[in-house]
Amino acid sequence: MGYSSLRECALDLEHHRHLIRVQEEVDPFLQMAEIQRRLYAHGGPAILFENVKGCRFPALCNLFGTVERARFIFRDTLRHVTRIVEAKADPSVALRAPWRFARAPLTALASLPRRLGNGPILENQTTIDQLPPIQSWPDDGGPFVTLPQVYTEDFDRLGARNANVGMYRIQLAGNEYVPNKEIGLHYQIHRGIGVHHTKAVERGERLRVSIFVGGPPAHTFAAVMPMPEGLSELLFSGMLAGRRFRYVQRDGFTLSADADFCITGTVDANKLKPEGPFGDHLGYYSLSHDFPVLDVHAVYHRNDAIWPFTVVGRPPQEDTTFGQLIHEITGPMVPKEISGLRALHAVDAAGVHPLLLAIGSERYVPYGERSPQEILTIANAILGFNQCSLAKYLVIVAGEDNPALHVHDIERFWVHTLQRVDWRRDLHFQTRTTMDTLDYSGTGLNQGSKVVIAAAGEPRRDLDRELPASWLAPAGFGGGRLALPGVLVLGAPSYETRETGLQHVDTLVSYLETHPLPAGIPMVVLTDDPEFAAGNLHNWLWVTFTRSNPSHDMHGVGAFFTDKHWGCESPLIIDARTKPHHAPPLIEDAAVSRRVDELAAPGGPFHGIF
Repeated sequence: MGYSSLRECALDLEHHRHLIRVQEEVDPFLQMAEIQRRLYAHGGPAILFENVKGCRFPALCNLFGTVERARFIFRDTLRHVTRIVEAKADPSVALRAPWRFARAPLTALASLPRRLGNGPILENQTTIDQLPPIQSWPDDGGPFVTLPQVYTEDFDRLGARNANVGMYRIQLAGNEYVPNKEIGLHYQIHRGIGVHHTKAVERGERLRVSIFVGGPPAHTFAAVMPMPEGLSELLFSGMLAGRRFRYVQRDGFTLSADADFCITGTVDANKLKPEGPFGDHLGYYSLSHDFPVLDVHAVYHRNDAIWPFTVVGRPPQEDTTFGQLIHEITGPMVPKEISGLRALHAVDAAGVHPLLLAIGSERYVPYGERSPQEILTIANAILGFNQCSLAKYLVIVAGEDNPALHVHDIERFWVHTLQRVDWRRDLHFQTRTTMDTLDYSGTGLNQGSKVVIAAAGEPRRDLDRELPASWLAPAGFGGGRLALPGVLVLGAPSYETRETGLQHVDTLVSYLETHPLPAGIPMVVLTDDPEFAAGNLHNWLWVTFTRSNPSHDMHGVGAFFTDKHWGCESPLIIDARTKPHHAPPLIEDAAVSRRVDELAAPGGPFHGIF
């Protein structure tokens, strides 16, 4: 539906019983975030908090709390946008079924931004300290904007049509920021704003930044879309909203005319201050580091402003819904962008960037014994494709080996891989390269390694589904459990230093040489808490791939180097213990959790909801 404002969307959701109002006072310090996490976990409704402690603005959460609600919000436009993406992926489909694409020109016309002389956003001004100071996790550096739309323009191609809009986190207070005058601007590597910032540095000019909060939901969603460099998210937001993105100019800044709030300011290329910590989507805190500072120029808001927010943390959270919807829209595009690629999945449970699963074609040599060849070419293309360049583990298999295999059936995908993989041949590393800014398993900020695991051909082994009772772990190791067929999760001594950690691995390798595991267990994962890690598939994915750096933490029985290629006999060992340089995991505040329990008790506003 073409909503003109966030409030219009909220009223529509309320009318259709997707939203409820809460009049009881709620605390923006940890309590509101705890409520949001529980709402999402239980598939609850969107909530409009009408009484935020210490703040005159209402706040809204869980807007995208379920995929079904997200589809409902975009029910009049989503199918048309998807068809435009489908036609771009394969133009011949529009020729074969032109009636399905009849509205495409109108949808595209709606994507053109429209400049106005005035708009609701200019109705009022306020200050940073009057905004809802929502803090999500106990050790966060302060309150953050968690659903911002950060707008910047390209110095070489000024104007809204060439602008970048991204969801880069904004710290409103805390640390060394001067109250009401400075806020933190954090963006990760491989983001469009970085290109604009680089040009500002080269020119010796300040970068103008506008931060939109709220407005039509399509504007929020567009800020997380992985758009190609040079193609503005505003074009997409117009298509999805069914209504052109409307903007106004004020004091040299571009403002979203329909946003609920807008913060404008400039960035001095040489001015950095500590930003963070912040509880992030890998399930750990991203620690405090120097990032750009936004010198605040003005804060605007409309008359009926609502402050939308979300919470990020260990998946699944509300950004999981974003990922699912993005896949629905862009799914047809990815295989067309990379020749031979059939399917690609960034695994949410593993923190998205740490683990990619892919299915490709293996057509190079259609005779004799098949081995990974074309899928290695495809793997290199994936690691050069948009934000896939941040992947840490990329597991790719040949689709010809099982045409029914699906990247979203994660356990079955791993079983297929482990049945076929040859650890002597199928591990391909990139060392001393870039890593996701939020991933602290590497050697430094943005620094780490990658590995491609490529498997093709007939099965080499049957996988065991139980650990033989006769096999006993060496002294100091224990709690061995199979997390999934062929994968043994083993408790290991605490990782105190790199030296002692490697000694523990050497001890295990030596033991396995004389007390071998069955051939049906080709992978061992070392953890601090094997019961937790093997408890379910999500736990195994999260522990294994967020707590390991391939170049440093992959080992194996019979390891060898041949002409700079590293391989091993079976089993492969991944050291997923917590290391001293890792960021701490996110843990809720117990006292706040108890207060939220009371809100969910009989007579409380959330009774029966979570």
